[in-house]
Amino acid sequence: MSVRTRFAPSPTGMLHIGSARTALFNYLFSRHHRGTYLLRIEDTDRARNTEAAIQAILDGLEWLDLRPDKPIVFQSTREARHAEVAQALLASGRAYLCFCTPAELAEMREAALAEGRPPRYDGRWRNRDPAEAPPGVAPAIRLKAPREGETIVHDLVQGTVRVANAELDDMIILRGDGTPTYQHAVVVDDHDMGITHVIRGDDHLTNAFRQMQIYQAMEWEPPRFAHIPLIHGPDGAKLSKRHGAQSVVEFREQGFLPEALCNYLLRLGWGHGDAEVLSREEAIRLFDLDGVGRAASRMDYAKLTHLNAVWIRQADDGRLSTEVAKRLGRNGAPAPEVLTRIRALMPALKERARTLNDLAASAAFLAHAPALPLEAKAQALLTPAAREMLQELAPALAATDFTPPALDASLREFAALRGEKLGTVAQPLRAALTGSTSSPPIDAVLAVLGREEVLARLRALA
Repeated sequence: MSVRTRFAPSPTGMLHIGSARTALFNYLFSRHHRGTYLLRIEDTDRARNTEAAIQAILDGLEWLDLRPDKPIVFQSTREARHAEVAQALLASGRAYLCFCTPAELAEMREAALAEGRPPRYDGRWRNRDPAEAPPGVAPAIRLKAPREGETIVHDLVQGTVRVANAELDDMIILRGDGTPTYQHAVVVDDHDMGITHVIRGDDHLTNAFRQMQIYQAMEWEPPRFAHIPLIHGPDGAKLSKRHGAQSVVEFREQGFLPEALCNYLLRLGWGHGDAEVLSREEAIRLFDLDGVGRAASRMDYAKLTHLNAVWIRQADDGRLSTEVAKRLGRNGAPAPEVLTRIRALMPALKERARTLNDLAASAAFLAHAPALPLEAKAQALLTPAAREMLQELAPALAATDFTPPALDASLREFAALRGEKLGTVAQPLRAALTGSTSSPPIDAVLAVLGREEVLARLRALA
């Protein structure tokens, strides 16, 4: 059997981090088994689906490098097929026409709630003659579900789960207006797409029982199900805005690398020994469903940030420089010499950065023209005496060849002549050139800025 998985989001908003993990698990499982990973956009809810949400999902998956192996399937284009299957079930006697009015359904629901029963359809049209139908009511098609025995799902994560058929009513598969219900459309699409494994959040576990009944009614081979526990906030509550970022877009805007986010999501609910930092290739080699736990995962933003810092240190300097330049040039592309400076200093800049936003903040001084803004601590260092000292230092710096060794030697010689420690000279100089009290080594900063820019920044302090 060739494995075929699918990620099937509904485009009602941004790509949620939990949905991104579902996509990742489907992708890795298919790759591990040398199968096929597909994408289906479940866009049949016309009232809530938007083109912007569809594009946000596609952009998020593209950024995470979770591209499908085949063209995207849009569920809304398959309504004729959904109706065809519903009519086939009707013709076989495994479904029936229901002429209940909205008022009747509301009455059923209210009566059940008043009696302390779960609201279920009472099956009043299950064996009635459609000739008895009231005029002007467009009938829905309901599945004639079994009333005896159990429906069983052998879940690859949750184990064997079962429900008594008496607890399930005859669900609508095709509404009176001819549109399919979610449960029905999902089964038809998964069957037609040849899906062998349905990997999704465990909030869909109850749906599996109803969907299994449609497979049985159509005499189709059902896929294997794997329902993954959801992601909760650090406090164990449902993940919400008060916990922090929830969507892939938010994490991208906060400066996380896609490979770091995927690495973190992989380890959130799945384990393989003590392995923490895993490349995409390693993840594909190792991932299988037997490593997925049954307990809900808790989002740990600090751990994600730490992991992101690890990936930043491993990332290509040219790529990081481009990302930083984008962030520094929000209102226009930075000058070519700025990108050159960033690229030259990147090996030192990225050692302390946790996110791309951190990296951009630490590199911002490279894009500023004199006089650059000063942080409070930097301002405090630049006393009148310190500013006078820097004006005296300028000729000594101008006389060097502006290589790090020569600059280091010049600073040490200047400090020795004044009877000062190197830090007494270097710290005010760092503040003057970067606007901060922390930066890469001062000789590297001087070399990257270049003679003209350094002297211009020192003159601006005079």
